[in-house]
Amino acid sequence: MMCSFLLFKHLPFLKDAVGGDMAVGWVVFILLVGGGVALENSKAFNVSQKCMKDTNTFLWEINQDKPKEYAVLMYDAYGKMGSNVKGGNINQPGLLQQCRSSTSPSFSGQYCQVFLRQGEIQYFVGICVPDSCGEEDVKKLVLSNRLQFNQMSLIPPLPSILINQSSQELIMTHCLSDTINPDASEVICLFVCCVMIAVPLAATLFTAIIKSEQSREISPTAEFTHLNSDLNLYGTMKTNGSLGSEMNCSTSEENNNTSPVELCVSRSCMYGCLQAFSLQTTSRAIFSSSSSNLGGSFSSLNGIRVLSLLWIICGHSAQFPVINNLDNYETWKKTVESNPVYVLTISGPVFLAVDTFLLLGGLLSAKSLLSSIDQAENKLSTSLVANYLFKRIKRIQPLHLFIMCLTIGLISLVRWGPYWFPFIDTMMDCKAYWWANLLLISNLLPVHEICIPWTWYLSLDFQCYTTTPVLVYLYRLNRGVFVVVAGGLLLMTIVASAVITAVLQLPVFQPSTMTSENYLYYYVKPYTRYGPFLIGVLIGIYLTTKKKQLLKQKQAALGWFCCLSLMAMLVGLAYILRETPAYPSLSHALYQGLHRPLWALSVSWIILACEEGYGGFIKKFLSLNFWVPLSNISFACYLVHPVFIILYNGLQETPIHYTDINFMYLFFGHLVLTVVVSYILTVLVERPYLLLKWSPI
Repeated sequence: MMCSFLLFKHLPFLKDAVGGDMAVGWVVFILLVGGGVALENSKAFNVSQKCMKDTNTFLWEINQDKPKEYAVLMYDAYGKMGSNVKGGNINQPGLLQQCRSSTSPSFSGQYCQVFLRQGEIQYFVGICVPDSCGEEDVKKLVLSNRLQFNQMSLIPPLPSILINQSSQELIMTHCLSDTINPDASEVICLFVCCVMIAVPLAATLFTAIIKSEQSREISPTAEFTHLNSDLNLYGTMKTNGSLGSEMNCSTSEENNNTSPVELCVSRSCMYGCLQAFSLQTTSRAIFSSSSSNLGGSFSSLNGIRVLSLLWIICGHSAQFPVINNLDNYETWKKTVESNPVYVLTISGPVFLAVDTFLLLGGLLSAKSLLSSIDQAENKLSTSLVANYLFKRIKRIQPLHLFIMCLTIGLISLVRWGPYWFPFIDTMMDCKAYWWANLLLISNLLPVHEICIPWTWYLSLDFQCYTTTPVLVYLYRLNRGVFVVVAGGLLLMTIVASAVITAVLQLPVFQPSTMTSENYLYYYVKPYTRYGPFLIGVLIGIYLTTKKKQLLKQKQAALGWFCCLSLMAMLVGLAYILRETPAYPSLSHALYQGLHRPLWALSVSWIILACEEGYGGFIKKFLSLNFWVPLSNISFACYLVHPVFIILYNGLQETPIHYTDINFMYLFFGHLVLTVVVSYILTVLVERPYLLLKWSPI
C-alpha cells in the first residue's frame, strides 16, 4: 500500500556495472556534489592538527611489528572487499561497533563512510578514524591518500578483473554520530506520543477505581447510580469507527445551583470521555464483528482486507532490504523476475493490494453515507456531509499523527548502522512539510517532499473519500447524469495513467519500477489511482440499494471463471511486459491504464458473489471469525509495519543475504511485531477517538 517504495521515492537509482539496476541509496549525493574528485590526482589538503596527530599515531602503530590492541581493532574495522562483487556485493561496511569500541590513551575510534564511484559503480567503504577528525578532515585524508598500511591504501579500488575502470572518485564522506541529540521538534514529538499513550492509561486506571468503589457500595447515591448507568450504556454501544448515537447530557436537577450544561460537562460528558479512552471499552471492540464492517454485513470483506494487508507487508519486508542491504542483489533479481510465485512478495504488478484497499474504501464510504442519509429521513444535507467527513478525519488522523511523531522521535533516539544513509534523515525530517500530512494532501507534493513517505495513501484515500458525497448526490438526483459522470471519471483515470506511462516511458513490472524515479509521479496521484475507489463506490451503491438478487447459478459460474482468468491474465501480462520501454510503448500504456480498474472489477465480483450466495467455500474462508480482530487492527498494522522494517534494516551492520527462508523469517518476524504493537495502538490511540462523541448543548 505504500508504493514502489516511497521511502526511497526521490532517488535516481543506479544502473550499476554488475549487470543490473541495483538501488544504491546514497547516490542521490552525486547530484548534490556535482561529480566526484579523482583520488590519485588530488593534492594534499590541510587537516586539523589534532586529527592529523591522532591519525599519524594510528598509522604509525599499525605499521609496527606488534601494534597495540586498539590499532588492530581499528584496522580490522575497515571495510574490505568481499566475494560476489559481480552479484551485487559491492558495499564494504566494515565493523561499526568494533570501531567505536577501540580506544587509545588519547582518542577513540570513529566510524565513517567513504562514498566512491568507480566507473559506473557507486559504493561505500566503512573506515575507522580517530574521533578528533570531522567529516571535512576525513574527506581531506582520503583525497590526499594518507590512510595507508604498508604503503598500500586502506581504501583500495575494486580490482580491474571485476571493474573495467580502476580509478576511484570521491562522492562524499559521512561520519555516524555516536551521540543522541534530539532537537526541540523531536522532543515535542516524543512528548505528544507520551501524552497520547498516558491519557488512555490514566482513563483506564480511573475507570477501574470507580468500578472498584462501586462494587463496595451497598446503596449508591443517586448521582453515582446515574454515572453507573452511563458507564453501562457506553460500554455496550456498538461501533463502526463511530458510535451509533450521540451521547446524551443529563438534565436532571439534583442540585438547584447546577445548570443542565454544567451537569453535562461535569457528569455525563466527562464520564463519557473517560469511558471512551478506557481500555475496558476500547479493547472489547477489537473482537467485535459489528465493528469491522458497517452494520456487521459484508463479512467477506474481513478476509479480503487482511489478505491484502498481508500481501503488502510481505512485499515491503522483501522490498526494503533489496533496495540497499543485499549482498546478492543479482541473484534475487533473477529469481523474482523469472518466477510468478514471487508475485506474493515483490514481483509482477506493483502492489495490487493497494487497489483492493481503495475498492473497499469506496464501497464502505458509499454504504456509510447512504446509511446516514436513511437515518436523516432521506435528506443529504450539508451538515450530514460535514459530519461524514469529520468522522473520517477522526478515524485516521489521531493514529496517523501519532505514527508520524513516533517515527520522527525514534530517528533521533536510535544509533543507526551503516545502511542508514544520510538522506533518510532529511527525508524523514517533517519540519518543512508536516502541514501536508495534517491537511491530508501530502501525495500532491513533489515526491521528495512527502513526510513519512508511506502515509501518502492516507492522503489519497481521504481525497477519494471527499468525492463520495458528490457521486451519491448525483445518483439521487439523476441516474443518467450519474452514469455519465462516473464513466467520465473512470475514463479520465485510465487515460491519465496511460498517457503518463507513455510520456515518461514507465515500467509496469516489479522490480523494474524500483529503479524508476518517475514511476512515483504516476503511483501516488489521485488522477491515476481513482479508478478502483470509484468502482468501489458503484458496487457499494448497488449492494446498499438493490431490491432483489442479481445473479443466477449459470451467471455465477461464468463470473467466477472470468474473474479468476482476468486476475491471472493481469499478473501474467506484467511478466510479458517486464522490460522497461526505451520509447513510448502502447502496450505498456494500455496495461498501466487498465490493469488497476480491471483488478478492482475482479475483486468486486468476489464481493458480489459472496453477498448473493454464490461464494461457496471462498465465502466461508473469507468470512471466518479469525479475520475479525485482524481486520479491526488493519489500519494500525499498515501504519506500524514500515517502522519495524526500517528499524531492522537501519540497524544492520552487515548486508543481508537473500534466500527464501531468510525472507520468510523476516516477513513473519515483522508480522508478529506489527500485530502485537498494532493491537496496543488501536486500543490506546485509534479507538478512543472513534468512541468519543460531542454532545449537543
